[in-house]
Amino acid sequence: MERAFLKHYIKSQGLRQSSRRDRIVETFFKVKGHTTAEELLGQVRKKDKLVGLTTVYRTLKLLTQCGLAVERKFDRKGASFEPAQAGEHHDHLICLECGTILEFENKNIESLQEAVAREHGFIISRHILELYGTCQECSGKTRKNSKKK
Repeated sequence: MERAFLKHYIKSQGLRQSSRRDRIVETFFKVKGHTTAEELLGQVRKKDKLVGLTTVYRTLKLLTQCGLAVERKFDRKGASFEPAQAGEHHDHLICLECGTILEFENKNIESLQEAVAREHGFIISRHILELYGTCQECSGKTRKNSKKK
């Protein structure tokens, strides 16, 4: 489904189809979770050593423009990308120690956001919830290190 849509989008933008772009797209949709352009390049180069970072960035930009990918910053220097899932929504827990990103869904949070918007006569078109802190593994390390002192 994504491939047919992307092929049509590429044609509508006057761009040409390329095997390198196809390899990047294929790899992107196989990667689970969030990936940076550099991480994606590392994966793509396992199959094609000649793919460059610029081509990966352009392909991710194309995927984002046509709605097949979502760009996230997560308080980092660079962006992360994840496949867009039509009709699905999730939020994120981001560890400030190791960079782990956990996705979660919570109907209570969604309901509360809708209620707050209604109270203020606000119509939500989209939202992003990112919670920053320390993951279970890193907080365990922190506790162990503080006990040693």
